[in-house]
Amino acid sequence: MEQQGTATGIGGDIRTQKIGASGLLPQYLYSAHKLPSFLGSSGSSSSSSFASGFSPKSSPKNSVLGISAAAASSSGGIGGDFTVENPKKNNFMIPAASEPPFGKIPLYSTEYFLLCGFGGLLCCGLTHTAVTPVDVVKCNMQIAPQKYSSISGGFGLVVKEEGVAGLFRGWAPTFFGYCIQGACKYGFYEYFKKQYSDYVGPQNAVKYKTLIYLAGSASAEVIADVGLCPFEAVKVRVQTQPGFAKGLSDGMPKLIASDGFGGLYKGLVPLWGRQIPYTMMKFATFESTVEALYKYAVPIPKEECTSVTQLGISFAAGYLAGIACAIISHPADNLVSFLNNAKGATVAQAVEQMGIPALFTRGLPLRIVMIGTLTAAQWGIYDAFKVFIGLPTTGGMVEDVKDAPGAAH
Repeated sequence: MEQQGTATGIGGDIRTQKIGASGLLPQYLYSAHKLPSFLGSSGSSSSSSFASGFSPKSSPKNSVLGISAAAASSSGGIGGDFTVENPKKNNFMIPAASEPPFGKIPLYSTEYFLLCGFGGLLCCGLTHTAVTPVDVVKCNMQIAPQKYSSISGGFGLVVKEEGVAGLFRGWAPTFFGYCIQGACKYGFYEYFKKQYSDYVGPQNAVKYKTLIYLAGSASAEVIADVGLCPFEAVKVRVQTQPGFAKGLSDGMPKLIASDGFGGLYKGLVPLWGRQIPYTMMKFATFESTVEALYKYAVPIPKEECTSVTQLGISFAAGYLAGIACAIISHPADNLVSFLNNAKGATVAQAVEQMGIPALFTRGLPLRIVMIGTLTAAQWGIYDAFKVFIGLPTTGGMVEDVKDAPGAAH
């Protein structure tokens, strides 16, 4: 996209440069402003200063800083070139109903990343804990498929043997583990996405945006799983071995006494094998789906949509991303459940005992429902929190992507 305009001043004609976004992140972060040169006229003893914005029209509404072309032409001397921004591109914030609770938060500041991490803590901790009954049945179907042969039968069997409370076994390690994991996952994703975008430059950030989503999410998940792994080990043992422990407070000491501290991280590599592809698919699919929905399904630009509409799009894109996540990460999920339940077992032994078909399919339908709902709810809660504190929802900067220099058309 390009706009041209001229203004006549003492220094001569000024022609505007190209106007366009230049990256995955908001445009102003990539704008390389050039201050104009000022050549004093013979009738003036001093030169005037001029900001880094200009519009060819005389209306203040159409100028970046409210300075009209007429005002520009009357300044005490203008020369050189400067970069022009399109102000509409930067107007992407969702209007807050009231003053944000934390005040105005600068994008990509330390405060921004910490609050994104807190949003991740909320969305992952709450949603994973809410689906604990589904997780209990899923884990038992993976460990004892002959006994727990169907979804409905699995729920009935757990309730029959342990009561309704049995469906919530392991809720404490689930809650604390996924709070830690969610904080690291979302906070570091926002951080790495910004760092990688800056590293490759604005044009490459647009050209290779999917690779940046994948790299940023993978980097974040490596860190997040180190925090999750001990709690995941306790959770699986509590859920699949009735009588092992009541929960986190007695389960972790028992596991350490049985397997040593190393037992807490015995499943780390399979956990990475499950969670890294899952998270890469989760973030890349979500970002691409949101972008496509705003581009093809929503008749107005994102910045003109209501908060409710934007959150609805986040939920829909999250569900589609969740289905893809469940499928790609399911074999590793079976391995994690098997290894954390069988003392001393190796990955090779788990694959041999389960078999390849079972590795890919055992418990998959239930996990698709669980992860689809889980991921949709996570994105809904995460973006709702961002709206609450006055930040934009995730993804969907379609205009910035398509108009960026070097972007594919």
